[in-house]
Amino acid sequence: MPLELSPTRPDVAERLLALSGPSLAAEPGHLPVRGDLAHIKLAGRCFVPHYAVPMPHRIKQGAELRTHGRADAEVIAQLPAGALFEVLDIAGAWTWGQLEDDGLVGYVAQNLLEPLA
Repeated sequence: MPLELSPTRPDVAERLLALSGPSLAAEPGHLPVRGDLAHIKLAGRCFVPHYAVPMPHRIKQGAELRTHGRADAEVIAQLPAGALFEVLDIAGAWTWGQLEDDGLVGYVAQNLLEPLA
């Protein structure tokens, strides 16, 4: 790379690595973003290390949306069977994602979701 285009030069690095505006503030409960991950639709609007493409799942009867991936975490909502849940992350027995499109965000037990074909 020619010296004049080097990303280590302050003037070039400033143009290439600068944010184009403020990062979106997380709307509590409705914006699928956390400190390490966000929905791919938020790329360019939220600054996080990783973006995820949602994996669509159907909710089974008895599913609850929780604030954290633990059985003792606060319940945000009872989820309707058959509704779409967009899974963005899976960790152990828990998934993190968003109900339908632009719905509530939280954790659901993985065994209460069915992947869509």
